[in-house]
Amino acid sequence: MEISVIGLGLGAPETMTLEARQALEQADCILGARRLLESLPEGLSARRVAEIRPQALAGYLKGHPELQRPCVAMSGDVGFYSGAKKLLPLLDFCPVRVLPGLSSPQYLAARLGIPWQDFQLVSAHGAGEELDPAALARNREQTFFLTGGYWTAEKICRALAEGGLAEADVAAGENLSYPSERLRQGTAEQMQGWQFEPLTVLLVRRPPDFERRSRAAGIPDDQFLRGKAPMTKQEVRAVSLAKLAPEPADVIWDVGAGTGSVSVEAALLARQGRVYAVECQKEAWELLQENKKKFRVGNLFPVLGMAPEALKGLPPPDGIFVGGSKGNLRAVLQAALDQNPAVRAAVNAISLETLHQAMKAMEDLGFREVEIVQVAVSRAKILGDYHMMAALNPVYIVSGRGPGRGERYDG
Repeated sequence: MEISVIGLGLGAPETMTLEARQALEQADCILGARRLLESLPEGLSARRVAEIRPQALAGYLKGHPELQRPCVAMSGDVGFYSGAKKLLPLLDFCPVRVLPGLSSPQYLAARLGIPWQDFQLVSAHGAGEELDPAALARNREQTFFLTGGYWTAEKICRALAEGGLAEADVAAGENLSYPSERLRQGTAEQMQGWQFEPLTVLLVRRPPDFERRSRAAGIPDDQFLRGKAPMTKQEVRAVSLAKLAPEPADVIWDVGAGTGSVSVEAALLARQGRVYAVECQKEAWELLQENKKKFRVGNLFPVLGMAPEALKGLPPPDGIFVGGSKGNLRAVLQAALDQNPAVRAAVNAISLETLHQAMKAMEDLGFREVEIVQVAVSRAKILGDYHMMAALNPVYIVSGRGPGRGERYDG
């Protein structure tokens, strides 16, 4: 017995490779999903068995040693979100050959006349509500989505629009390769209200200016909406975020967020994660909302309230930045440690008193790798024909890492 595991392509017989068709013509048994078996080319005389469960497929083949050339039919390509991944390790009792097929990303890219080697490939088919399409699409210039189950094409477009990618260009391919095939394009905002066929795939392309904005910390101060709320200045913000070191999928708490300058930059750096910006002043919280919209950071969540009470119910943080605590610094750090004993922390202090509080709190709570940096920035101002340096207030940055699980600290 030699088993052929075949990718049939998109569904229409025309998308099947000649090698796959020849294998089907020579087969004495064809196994696969009922929909695939019903769409096979005419003239095939092999026995057909409707089955998709890997264990059941392997069991059937092992239990029929009289078969010589059985074929297992898979949709699309066997290497792209295919049942072949679980099936192939179970077929260790005989020789197996794998025949690739045309995949939906290849087909859609060809219809659009573009290369597909840089696509980020995502299967939302069967995924739960925890999937975050906007976070995934923020991560790469072009993201291809298989849709299905909870995540219909409409829901993905809506999630993109609500997640800061309303201007993203979306190409939808419906019933690819079939007579009813249709290609439609628009922005995520436009397409969130459209109706799509169940067999739909999406290609999402980020707005062209997105990558530049998310590459590094240090957005110029004048790009933020400010009002009267306090704001961490560009140079201090860049050093603070370097000490906090957000990873792409991190959850970050920004306490005393002010206008949200640190929150926005953290959200751009942790584009697959989430940033919770806690601010107790209503005016500053409203500015936070406006800066969130301006910078299209759908993974930024402004929280109106006073810490540490406002931190209750937030997901455990990988990192916490404290720009202001209203005298509750130790309690704020304690709240973060309660959720994640290994949390990374960065605290900004302008006064010596706050610096002392930060050092004492980190010492009492068992923080490790504690560093203190003073950032003193001067900016040039033009006075007549001369450039004179004007100093900004020096800022102390105290950073460290929690003691970690299983280690005691003075809680």
